[in-house]
Amino acid sequence: QLQFVESGGGLVQPGGSLTLSCAASGFTLDYYAIGWFRQAPGKERERVACISRYDSSTSGADSVKDRFTISRDNPKNTVYLQMNSLKPEDTAVYYCAARNNYCSAYPSNYGYWGQGTQVTVSS
Repeated sequence: QLQFVESGGGLVQPGGSLTLSCAASGFTLDYYAIGWFRQAPGKERERVACISRYDSSTSGADSVKDRFTISRDNPKNTVYLQMNSLKPEDTAVYYCAARNNYCSAYPSNYGYWGQGTQVTVSS
């Protein structure tokens, strides 16, 4: 059974950094495109970054450009989201998701989801 375990969320001050981890079991991550999504209260789920299964190319939302970096460690079967210069508007539950195809911006195109990890940016 395909499963994700996300970790690394927490409370951080504005301007701080966090690294989220998404560890997979039951499947090999590098066969999938992996996206990081977030959902704030009252808002739709949005993709913040994705790493391709084919060449590990990455894509990201304009709102996190130059601040968030997605990467994968294939031997560890883990994908990371490095988040720097965090802002209060980055506060959300963050999810990783897998798609057996190219990266997509639409949550409905991803078949496998983690349970989410809360990130709160506040002073």
